[in-house]
Amino acid sequence: MQENTLAIIKPDAFRKNHLGAILARYEKEGFRIRAGRIRWLSLREAEGFYKVHRERPFFGSLTQFMASGPVMVLVLHKENAILEHRTLMGSTDPGNADPNTLRKLYGASIEENAVHGSDSPESARFEIPYFFPESEIY
Repeated sequence: MQENTLAIIKPDAFRKNHLGAILARYEKEGFRIRAGRIRWLSLREAEGFYKVHRERPFFGSLTQFMASGPVMVLVLHKENAILEHRTLMGSTDPGNADPNTLRKLYGASIEENAVHGSDSPESARFEIPYFFPESEIY
């Protein structure tokens, strides 16, 4: 099934100039970029985006990190995009990620792990419109 997923290239990957390599990898893996923009999230925006994790102990550090620098938000499209992107990203902990996954190649820690991706159709339905109105998705 053709579907969309949200991807975020996080502040750590942005600071380390991995933006181009990650975008090229998305294209190489057959993802179509349907929307994209560079943003610097406010703390309030990061907290709203990650509200599902509000009760978790890492919520504060995660949202501070996501508001610490520019990010690139993207809508990626392909067959089984959510699962394909999750596989390409690799494990949340780059130390446990499979070789050649984005997090293994570009991540440094569980929090500074280079990329975010929707984990289900339900989360994609919340995450995509958080950043992109329907009229901005190609």
